[in-house]
This record gives sequence, structure tokens and C-alpha cells, in this order.
Amino acid sequence: MAPVLIASLPRSLATCVRYGQGKSKICWSLSSRPIGAIGIRYKSTPAAASLVNENAAVDTASQDDKDKDPLDLTFCDYRNAFKSKTNFELLRGLLVFHLCTIKPLVENNAKLMKLGQKVLGKRLFAALMKATFYGHFVAGEDQITIQPTLERLRSFGVKSILDYSVEEDLSSEDAEEREMESCLPSSEREEEERGCESKAEGSNAMERYTPQRKFADRRQQVSGARTYFYVNEAQCEKNMETFINCIDAVSDATHGTGFAAIKMTALGRPQLLMQLSEVIARTRQYFQQVTGKTGPIIRSDVNTDVFEKRFREENILTDNLDVKKWLDSMTYDKKGLIHLFSWSGLIDTNILLGDLFRVPNLNSGQMEPLISALTREEEEMFKNMMRRLHTIFQYAQERDVRVMVDAEQTYFQPAISRLTLEMMKKYNQEKAIVFNTYQCYLKETFNNLSLDLEQAYRQNFYFGAKLVRGAYMEQERARAEELGYEDPINPSFDATTNMYHQCLEESLRRIKMNKNVGDSHKIAIMVASHNEDTVRYTVNKMAEFGIHPLDRVICFGQLLGMCDHISLPLGQAGYSVYKYVPYGPVNEVLPYLSRRATENSSILVKLQKEKSLLLQEMWRRIKKGHLVYHPKGNYVPVGAQ
Repeated sequence: MAPVLIASLPRSLATCVRYGQGKSKICWSLSSRPIGAIGIRYKSTPAAASLVNENAAVDTASQDDKDKDPLDLTFCDYRNAFKSKTNFELLRGLLVFHLCTIKPLVENNAKLMKLGQKVLGKRLFAALMKATFYGHFVAGEDQITIQPTLERLRSFGVKSILDYSVEEDLSSEDAEEREMESCLPSSEREEEERGCESKAEGSNAMERYTPQRKFADRRQQVSGARTYFYVNEAQCEKNMETFINCIDAVSDATHGTGFAAIKMTALGRPQLLMQLSEVIARTRQYFQQVTGKTGPIIRSDVNTDVFEKRFREENILTDNLDVKKWLDSMTYDKKGLIHLFSWSGLIDTNILLGDLFRVPNLNSGQMEPLISALTREEEEMFKNMMRRLHTIFQYAQERDVRVMVDAEQTYFQPAISRLTLEMMKKYNQEKAIVFNTYQCYLKETFNNLSLDLEQAYRQNFYFGAKLVRGAYMEQERARAEELGYEDPINPSFDATTNMYHQCLEESLRRIKMNKNVGDSHKIAIMVASHNEDTVRYTVNKMAEFGIHPLDRVICFGQLLGMCDHISLPLGQAGYSVYKYVPYGPVNEVLPYLSRRATENSSILVKLQKEKSLLLQEMWRRIKKGHLVYHPKGNYVPVGAQ
């Protein structure tokens, strides 16, 4: 049987299987003794279990005082990495990774998939995809068909982040038109329709937070992130229902240990997020203008007295009712100001954006807006966006499911992060339900993370965060250069790695600080990385800070179909590990599959190692006679033999 299986591989892969023991293969020349192997013998605590919502039924095995598998920090233990896979899955993985190295195939993958649909028909094409890319990267078509995959992952210590990965297949022209229509305020849309400049003459809008036709198709130069384009409010309602269904799937299939992922641009008009981001930037400028301080508001040790003093100096009477009301609406505690505005009031009441974001003009004393004038319809759209977010988080809270809010472009992200943090304040009172995402390739990420940790501490709510490198680097750099603002991206890969490690260490420091007062479970961090060095660094730093794997305050995350040689050994060694699990009908997830093929082709060194490990495991099974084909047509995983 083995020669038949080998013959079914591409010639280059078959050759590697036959002669794969050469010294040039990655990891084969290493010592057989794992470097830095770690024995795990920890017990979970009730407080830690409550943080990540891992109930007793799930953690029974973890709470038993059993030895876990040692962790090989070289991540070359191919037997443990792939013992969950059937022989067919090994072959499919080798085929998929091999195809991802063929440049013309990857560059034209979207066109080829469309051609395949036309030539083969949807049913035959779907069968072909299930045997290749779809079967490797996607768990199934619906909540029922994904359950075997989730259960198998769970049996090897790996939990799930579910994402319904259906994406609309838009042309670049259609995407551009939708984006410009949805990001321009009403007044500017009318001017563009008349052929005028997209930004009105005399407008004081910051260039960075204005829509740009050249970058309107937000999918360009992005392979690792999904993009939603606004159609109308009805489509946003459908997106909300999709996220609600995903929460149901998580609750039903993962027994309270999984995540659901959402994007805020799917739930409302992106123009509003862009304008809110501009408001945040203008607020910082106003704060500096009044106080003379350049640092973050929350760390400035400034209270309302500083503002009253400055207003008197400028002959702005503080007994003015409007000014007095503005001073009273600030968010502060005993340490001083946290925000100039009541963001909590904004998300919980019917306050209008135009009414909230106003400040006293230092020259006239009159209240002036920091946000561009909004129509009644646009104000209603913002209320709808807030209602959808509340609906999702309330439902997640009821179903005991955690929700990850994905990061997006820098002209949306300040608003996304601010709204997400306020949702944390509301829904993370008893455990971490809402998680924010921090992109470590941004120069300001460490500052933003540390400020958000400080706010969570001062306002006493649970803090959840996912650390990623980022998905929009090329696009962000091109936009910054075009518009003439500072490049927001770190100058090198090493600088991004240092930023990632800095953010991780600050989080660990906060966890240890809380642990000393018996409150370590109020912070939860996901290290979402396919980088072995980052995972290794995290494992070592956890030991250094005295944080046990089964404390469940640090977890790891990778994509389904990628880096199993990292995920599975971590899970079997007792660490908290998640796979980002996409699902959806075959013919509707093609854009997602296209991105996965492109992403894999861009990390050829990492891919080469995973291919090598797959080949080594296949060769081991051939030598051991474990390539068994059952009459029912199912290949048996080596772990079962």
C-alpha cells in the first residue's frame, strides 16, 4: 500500500518521502533529546478557571494531578505534533503546502478557483476543494459538520475560536465605490457627486482620517485579514445575526471554552469609526492646548481644577452652564482624569455624537464641536451600531462565550479600541467576555496597551487582549507615504518582535502584580502568533514570572491548518491553546481560502519546516507499517494504533 500512497504524491514530494532522511532536512540533525524540554505538573485554581470560563466539566483532566507531555521547545517533535492526523490528512497537508510554494499558482489562485467552478460545476469543484485547500484550512460547512474537528482538537488539548468565514466576492471597482460611499459624510458625498473635491474647502478634517479613493479597496496588499464593505443597515443586521449564530455554535460545540471573533466594520458605517478616531486625535490636541501636557490624559495627574484655572485665565466664566456641564461630564477618579468625555454615557444612552464631543473654545468661550456635523440619519446609524454591539456582547454573556474584537486599519482603530474598552467596562465585571486586539507592528501599541491596562485597573474591570503582529503593514505604509503623515509601522521585523515582547512582559508584570494581591485572574492575554521564537519567549517568560500554564491567564492561538507542530505540543503539555477555526459553505469561503494560500506562500521558511515535519511523520509511519487503510475508507491516525 505504501508505494501506492507515495506514487499519489507530486514527484518532488514523493522523492522527499523516499529520501527524506538527508541531513539537509530541517530538524533531523538535531539531538534526539528535546532542547529545553519542560515537564508540567500543575493544578488549575478556581480563580484562574473563572477568568477564561473553563468550567469544571472541561478542566476535569487538567485538575487531576497528572503529568503532561514534556514540551520540546525546538518544536521538532513531529510525532506528537501530528498524532491527531489521519494518514490522508498528512498527505493532504503535504499536497496543500507544496501547492502553496508554486508562485504562479498562488498569484492566480482566485482566477483559477473561479475557472474551476465553471469547468467542473459547483458540486464537483466543492468535492475537489474538500480534498485539498478547503479540507485543510476549513472545519466544515455548518455548526453540525464542524463538531468532529472541534472535538478532536479538544481531545488533544486545543480549544477553538470560531469564525463564519463566508466573504462577498467583490470586484476591486465595486469595493472602491462601496467604501467611498460609506466613508464620506453626507455633505461630502453630495460634493463628490457634483464632481467637487471630496473634502470641502475650509474643512479642518485631519488628512489621515479622511477617505482616500486610492486606498478604498481595503483588501489590497492584505492577505491575513477579512474585509467587510458597508452596503446598508439591513446588511449590518445580517452580519450581527451571523455573529450571534457563531456565538451559539461556540457555546454548543466547545462547552464554554471557545471564542467567537467579530469585526466592528461589519456592524456599522465605517465613516463613523473614522470620524470617532479623528475626535480622539483632536481631543489629545485640545488637552495639550489647555494643560500644556503632552503625555496621555490618564497618566497626566490632572483634574478639573486645571481646566477651571485655565478657563479663568482666558476669561471663560466657569459658572457658564454649558462649560460647567462639560466639566461635570469628564471621566475621572481620585488619581485624576481618565477621559475628557463620558464614553460610557455615549454607549449606554441616547446622547448624540454632535452634542457630546464639544469643548469650550479658549478664545470665544463658546462650545465648539470636535466632530464634523452629522445628519440625523448618521446619528441614527451610530445608535444602530451601538445597539448591535450591545446585542452581541449581552448574548455572549448569557451564553458564557468570549468575543474577540479584531483589529483593523489605523484610521478606524482608535475608535474600535475605545468602544471595545468601554464594552469591557460594561460586560467584563465578573469575567473576561470582551477581548480587544493589539497589533504589535504599530509604533504606538505598547503605549496603548499599557494605558488600557491602567484604565482596567483604575475602573476595576476584567481585561482581555489578543496580541498579534498585524495584517495591514504594506497598505498602512503606502497610505502614510501618500498622505504625508508619519509611518505608523515599526521600521523592521526585529522592532516589531521587540514591541511584541515588550507588550507581553508588561502584561505578565501586571498579572504578577495582581497575583501578589490575590487578583491575577483579572487579566487574560492571548499570544496569537505562528512565530516559534515568540512562543518560546512566552513559555520562558511565564516560568520567569511564576505563571503556570494551568493558571489559564496566558493562552496561545494559531490558525487551523497552520503550525500544528506548535499548537498540538503546547496543548498536550498543558498550556492553554486555541485554533482559529473557520467554517462555511465551500463555494462561499473561496476568498478566505485565497488569502490562506497567499499567506502561506509569503512565509516559505516556516512552511518548509512544517512540510519537513509532515514528511518525517509520514516516513515514520511507513517504516512502522502504520499506513493502514480500513475497508470503510477511513485512514487511522497513528495515535490510535
